[in-house]
Amino acid sequence: MDGEGIPVTSETRDEDAVLAALRRTWQHLDPSPDGLVDGMIAAVASADLGREYALLVLVESDASGAVRGDADLLTMQFTDGATNVLVHVTAAERGERRLDGWVDGDAVEVRLEQEDVADVGAADEPERHVTERRAASDGGRFSFDAVRSGIARLRVVLAAPPQPGAATELLTPRFEI
Repeated sequence: MDGEGIPVTSETRDEDAVLAALRRTWQHLDPSPDGLVDGMIAAVASADLGREYALLVLVESDASGAVRGDADLLTMQFTDGATNVLVHVTAAERGERRLDGWVDGDAVEVRLEQEDVADVGAADEPERHVTERRAASDGGRFSFDAVRSGIARLRVVLAAPPQPGAATELLTPRFEI
């Protein structure tokens, strides 16, 4: 018999019937607490929010737009609440940029990720590839030379979490250089 008093006969002993009877038995004997499923979905969805999203703040700038305009300097600050990153982007030779930054955490490495867009024709969507460059952090300071204009983001890899249970990576939102 299953948990609802329904006999399981040799005719219903295929795998699906046995599993269905077992499920009904456990649902009857040990039901899930109210809100468990919704709570688990919310917990899983928010587990990596600190890593996936950081706050972008325009600190100060002589620019009224992005660095690719007439401005010579753009300063941004990123934080996830535990680690802060300050970034200066300045104009360099041949239309390229220089990115200097500082991390207040124990950063091992900083990665600059930039999107490359390749046209594949009018009918198709453009292909997007990410180019990644790495820089070591020297006492929290890092820099990238010859940075091209475009969409970028930083991935800061920390030696250890800044607080118990915190992430060991800070991933900034995308920003335009």
